[in-house]
Amino acid sequence: MEYSPVCYSLHAFWSSPVKKKLILLSIMFVIWVYMLYSCVGYCSTMPSLVVDSYRGKEAASALGKRTESSRTDLVSRLLAKPQPWEDIETDYEEPSIRTAASRDLLNNELETDGDRTDDWDEMRDEMRGEQQRALEPSAMSSFSNGSGSKKLPQAIIIGVKKGGTRALLEFLRVHPDIRAVGAEPHFFDRNYENGLEWYRELMPKTLEGQITMEKTPSYFVTREAPARISAMSRDTKLIVVVRDPVTRAISDYTQTLSKKPDIPSFESLTFKNRTTGLIDTSWSAIQIGIYAKHLDNWLQYFPMDQILFVSGERLISDPAGELGRVQDFLGLKRIITDKHFYFNQTKGFPCLKKAEGSSKPHCLGKTKGRTHPNINPEVVQRLRDFYRPFNMKFYQMTGHNFGWD
Repeated sequence: MEYSPVCYSLHAFWSSPVKKKLILLSIMFVIWVYMLYSCVGYCSTMPSLVVDSYRGKEAASALGKRTESSRTDLVSRLLAKPQPWEDIETDYEEPSIRTAASRDLLNNELETDGDRTDDWDEMRDEMRGEQQRALEPSAMSSFSNGSGSKKLPQAIIIGVKKGGTRALLEFLRVHPDIRAVGAEPHFFDRNYENGLEWYRELMPKTLEGQITMEKTPSYFVTREAPARISAMSRDTKLIVVVRDPVTRAISDYTQTLSKKPDIPSFESLTFKNRTTGLIDTSWSAIQIGIYAKHLDNWLQYFPMDQILFVSGERLISDPAGELGRVQDFLGLKRIITDKHFYFNQTKGFPCLKKAEGSSKPHCLGKTKGRTHPNINPEVVQRLRDFYRPFNMKFYQMTGHNFGWD
């Protein structure tokens, strides 16, 4: 049988061992390139998940440090000599050393336990939100490209506890130019010794033009906080959510009661002497509501035009209006408007139609919007009489009547 020239050429080609090896190497190279291409396509979706996992561990580690720090602070306070609260108006007596000690112990235990529980709730919500954002294409591209950097906050929500700070932060996070850490860092009151670099590492990455924020309501009543924040940056913008101090005190007590059902009644904690009607200003729930006194401390380090006061009541009745003021204060375009909110009748306050990093409606957790216990109207009226002069002073200082009287 005779071979055609073509067949003869192929036969000669395959009969060469060297050429056989070249062909096999070529086939292996093509397969290797295809596998590499497939791997790159798959791995491009991984960086954000890896970063989020790291951030979750880092945040959990930070929270563990705060918890340990809280325990240490409690022990040191128990061993230290209790000090009466300074500069209370002379119309009201200072508590005795023994009374102050027991009340300080109660305050410290309740605040530590409450803050720890709230921190864990906020950490869980933060990690859930980060997981949702990791699935967004924009988040993937941002982390995979390594864009952005961690900066110290340019704006801080400094107070007040039970005023509506969590709601404000969640609403603000809808804005594309705001990036905020979810859990409260408590840097300027509990963790200051860790240093600014430790604080910076807690912050999320931001791009050029974005604002880094955090919120820790206890800053407003911490004597050292104004000087410490001013030392970080005198240009820091401060936001304070304020609420009727009587309602705020009851809400504060309600939160504590939910965690420690065996605490004394609201009435017994409110009065130093029920017969004379003397208010016990050593109780933190009462102290926090003396806004004028705390504000005076902040004005020694920051001008009034760097502090924005948000009405906790209007944050419920007109969230878009209050958010408009906040966006103006931060120098941002008014992106958060009425279309972002709906009112939840069950909760009794507004919720987001679409939360950050999610296409689903979002309301604050079960720890928000608790039903308040019934308080004797006479006790409420006595508290209103107590706070009235402080409220009037606060109105004068801020140039705004919040309508609590």
